[in-house]
Amino acid sequence: METTQTRQTSLILWIVVFFWFAQYVYVPYQTTYLLLSHVSSNLVGVIIGAYGISQLFLRLPVGVLADLSSNHRLFIILGSFFAGAASLFRIFLPADIGFLIANILSGIASATWISFMILYMGSFTKGDQTRATSKIIMANNAGMLLGFITSTFLYDSVGMLIICTFSLAAGLIACILSFFLHATKPSIQPKIRVIDLLQVIKDKNLLLYSCLALVQQGVQMSTTMSFTNQVIQDLGATNRVIGFSSIIYMLSAVLFAKLASTKFLQLCTKKQWIYSSFLLLGIYCLLVPQSSSIFIVCFLQVIPGIGTGVLFSLLTSEALQSIPLRKRSTALGFFQAIYASGMTIFPVISGGIYDQLSMKAAFLFLAGTCFTAFFISLVYSCKGEGKSPKKKVS
Repeated sequence: METTQTRQTSLILWIVVFFWFAQYVYVPYQTTYLLLSHVSSNLVGVIIGAYGISQLFLRLPVGVLADLSSNHRLFIILGSFFAGAASLFRIFLPADIGFLIANILSGIASATWISFMILYMGSFTKGDQTRATSKIIMANNAGMLLGFITSTFLYDSVGMLIICTFSLAAGLIACILSFFLHATKPSIQPKIRVIDLLQVIKDKNLLLYSCLALVQQGVQMSTTMSFTNQVIQDLGATNRVIGFSSIIYMLSAVLFAKLASTKFLQLCTKKQWIYSSFLLLGIYCLLVPQSSSIFIVCFLQVIPGIGTGVLFSLLTSEALQSIPLRKRSTALGFFQAIYASGMTIFPVISGGIYDQLSMKAAFLFLAGTCFTAFFISLVYSCKGEGKSPKKKVS
């Protein structure tokens, strides 16, 4: 018989699946839908980037509040509600303004992702944090995958408005399920001040991995969630093929997140996985705009899947490894606020470069940031090995 803790963690994972389904079911066709609605590519970049703007400003405050109150269930309920409610604007204002407002609301919902992760990871020991992180990110990716599959097979038949209705329904289901989570109570410890919580920002380890996550998430949002779909469409792909491309990406993300929670991860050190993944992402950004085959571009989607499944799991767990348990919501809020800035800035810059120069130039910019992240993480890895020659880097 399942223990109460096991049922709790399973319930959180189901809520995560519905939550991210609501957040991403419309994403594979968002860019092409807006462009066909005569929205400029520059404004499309702003709309996509708006998703990260609200996260940028809210994730750290939400993290601080979560550490102060420990009421993670409330944040999960509110986040799930906003995830569904955002699509009301996509349904009733199906153009640039509606999607802009909706993406801001979706960003507010994603700001509560801190509480999903902290509540779930709190059920595991310190030694199991990487495995726990991989599992909840796998559920995250599974929700996106189901969303992509749904939109791929139904978009041509039902259109964007019905797809957004699915988003609304999934968000409300997640909200209802959230009420069945056990209420969390503050641990009996001396009262902690906000200024003490904010001291985590000085942690060099947290700063480094936050900046690396900024690159990974920014590149992902600009490519697989946006302009890669446009590249495939320009090659003559149908809406269904565009959807299959997104499915390949998300399926690989789910599989690699699952592998990241197994002994497969031990084939290399964590730092080797990190810098190798950035190298692969850079190569991906070089190859996509040069490809003349839809099949090749779809096949290449496996590479950012590795980035989402393995790289992001490791960046998250490594960023928090030196943070005290009581300050982890604040640290995770800072981590997520930093990478949210990448999700905001990168699509805007890429959209601007695309407008002024070309799609190839936009991808070249993204490749350059990946290679920079590769170099930084490689140097950091070598520096760590140099300091601890008798210990295996992990």
